[in-house]
Amino acid sequence: MENISALVHIKNHISYHLDQIIEEAVIMKNSLGEKDYCLLCELSNIRERFDEIQSSASFFYLKAYIAEFTKNYIEIAKALQNLSNRRHGALIIVERLDSTGSKIHGGIQINADLSSRLIESIFYPGNPLHDGALLISGDVIHSAANVLPLTTQHFGSEKIGTRHRAAIGLSDQTDALILVVSEETGKMSFALEGTLYPISSSNTNLQ
Repeated sequence: MENISALVHIKNHISYHLDQIIEEAVIMKNSLGEKDYCLLCELSNIRERFDEIQSSASFFYLKAYIAEFTKNYIEIAKALQNLSNRRHGALIIVERLDSTGSKIHGGIQINADLSSRLIESIFYPGNPLHDGALLISGDVIHSAANVLPLTTQHFGSEKIGTRHRAAIGLSDQTDALILVVSEETGKMSFALEGTLYPISSSNTNLQ
């Protein structure tokens, strides 16, 4: 019931912002050519509304899949959004029922409370830990710089980066949800049960 209620809330939220976008678009069209009208300002406002819609949908999916396994899922969602905005590459494992311990290796122990600031600092370019995967279990960041198994799946002509192959690879072997941020595009996605799903992005080759 909670997920159904959350989905209804998200749909209503998206519907509201879409109505606002339509209303603002009509005003824009009718105001074109007016001396003091700032088209760029209005376009910026509409872009912010689209960003709000994208964020809402992303947060819902994150909650649906991981809220049962970490109370601080919103910290993960905030970090993911900020990393995407800055185009800081990231790879984040959220353990669910299966232990990932035997599938990953090389990690540096952290054992710190889960927070968006810590996640973002770990994946800051130049940080020695930013290249590997972050492991979250419950409300604790257990380790960073973990090496994951790469998927053996074939993707034809699609260009799939190492982070994405690693995310799919681990999700092939466990029920973990693995989040990815591309440092090239800022695109966010998650891997679950061997499949990669894009979130909060419409301009991606992986859709």
